[in-house]
Amino acid sequence: MFIPVSYPHLNVPPRLAIGNEVIAVLSVSPIQYDHDTLASLLGRDQWKIYNAMSLQSASVFLRAHAVPLVVCEYDLSPDRWTQLLDEIRLLSIPPVLIMTCRVADDSLWAEAINVGAYDVLAKPLDRTEVTRVLGSAWLHWQRQYCVPTMSRKVMLTAAAAAA
Repeated sequence: MFIPVSYPHLNVPPRLAIGNEVIAVLSVSPIQYDHDTLASLLGRDQWKIYNAMSLQSASVFLRAHAVPLVVCEYDLSPDRWTQLLDEIRLLSIPPVLIMTCRVADDSLWAEAINVGAYDVLAKPLDRTEVTRVLGSAWLHWQRQYCVPTMSRKVMLTAAAAAA
């Protein structure tokens, strides 16, 4: 289970109480401030943040690198975040997409979830909310793509031992 661990009096970013694994995140936004904010909120010890300034650069990156999480700005003018979601669906192991938006109301959240986003984060980003959503999304991605593989390995090992 995901448990954010926060030390506000020390101004230390929350950590996930899920081990020492470094989690890769692709931040997609035409706004450098979005990348800088996400990096400062997550810290650098448990998260590895990669930046893409456009849909095209994000697509190229995702075809070359496997990452479990994508944080994408709603407005990728002239493109839309849904185009990135379409690109993600073509990958053999697609990352989870979390959308960010300055005006994240209920209708936008419903639209995002209905078309396949994992969640929506309102801007300005909140450290606790970002950590909670990304931690939950990472665990969701892990359960979807890592646990079945590990279960198959355990079953194969058990079958080999029984033979």
